[in-house]
Amino acid sequence: MKCRHCQSGRMRPFLDLGTAPPSNSYVRAEDLAAPDTWYPLVIRVCDDCLLVQTEDFAARETFFSENYAYFSSFSSSWLAHAKTYVADMVQRFELGIDARVVEIAANDGYLLQFVKERGIACLGVEPTASTAAAAREKGLEIREEFFGLALAESLAAEGWSADLMAANNVLAHVPDINDFVAGFAHLLKPEGVATFEFPHLLNMVSEAQFDTAYHEHYSYLSLLAVERILAGNGLTVFDVETTPWHGGSLRVFACRTDHAAHQTTDRVPALLKREEEAGMRDPAFYAGFQAEAQRVRNAFLEFLIDCQREGLSVAAYGAAAKGNTLLNFAGVKRDLLSFAVDKNPAKQGMYLPGSRIPILSEEALKTQKPQRVVILPWNLQSEIKQQLSYIADWGGMFVTAIPRLTVHA
Repeated sequence: MKCRHCQSGRMRPFLDLGTAPPSNSYVRAEDLAAPDTWYPLVIRVCDDCLLVQTEDFAARETFFSENYAYFSSFSSSWLAHAKTYVADMVQRFELGIDARVVEIAANDGYLLQFVKERGIACLGVEPTASTAAAAREKGLEIREEFFGLALAESLAAEGWSADLMAANNVLAHVPDINDFVAGFAHLLKPEGVATFEFPHLLNMVSEAQFDTAYHEHYSYLSLLAVERILAGNGLTVFDVETTPWHGGSLRVFACRTDHAAHQTTDRVPALLKREEEAGMRDPAFYAGFQAEAQRVRNAFLEFLIDCQREGLSVAAYGAAAKGNTLLNFAGVKRDLLSFAVDKNPAKQGMYLPGSRIPILSEEALKTQKPQRVVILPWNLQSEIKQQLSYIADWGGMFVTAIPRLTVHA
């Protein structure tokens, strides 16, 4: 295995979750007799550039298919986050109606709808047919392709050179990270800005967030690694912010290196120093993560077995990709967790990959009244606990497994 950024062969272990099916490949009822396809889920860190990355065993089309079932708009808090982002970027970079905004991985139009509302020309790039169709229903222009340098060149030739490019939770999702970033450098206007938002590797390690590892996530990112990757492909990091999303994320601001139109803020060196002080340049930082994943797995499995012994019924909320990582690593099946519920109609009536646990509508909670509800998308637990507060009516309690097993009202 060679590093997907610097091509170094000096790779060391970070996390080995055995094998798992693609986390967003939900199973239809008519396909239950057919086997899941499981791929090794092995993650390593490059000693030279510090990029943490998967060892690849399948093409990206395997994981980002036409039936891709993750729709961003089903989280009200994420929608609010997107609306605030648009308002902040319009104000900070003085984007008027003559500006052009391009979002990479536009999903179902959760963000660009707020750009369109302001009368600003916008374009979304989204390779999955299911979410692209949902975005078009919002009146948005979508290119149903994977982004890279070749598409950037085509879009620039069409007049889509951008004042702002947004890339939320996609930098980790690309197998050829160099080609992907080079596309931004080509499509940005000389004074344009690109923002990349992604889960912070520092939080992943410090909070035992091993369930954010799945096949769609090719890279697990620190600012130390991202700054180098961007610099190697024509972009300069000039600012960085932290956000609470997905267990703690970074939002990196970048501009074209050949114009350096934006002055670097003090936040960039401050965060780099924070990562270095946390030991992220030291191999020891990465060495203990396997044991943390096993600790979380064991505690979760012991909890479910104890519930079974005590006659407590257990269900899950959120047919989330991270939840599938946890369930499959722990070997959980329907005998320990009877069903999962999800707001997304595209997932209802399907089955979780690997565990084959049925996905139902929220109404199932009210009719079956499970005594414990495991929140699989723990990053949204505040929103979910408020939404499902009624489980207290029958003495139900919530459960989260990460960073440690917790049962709470």
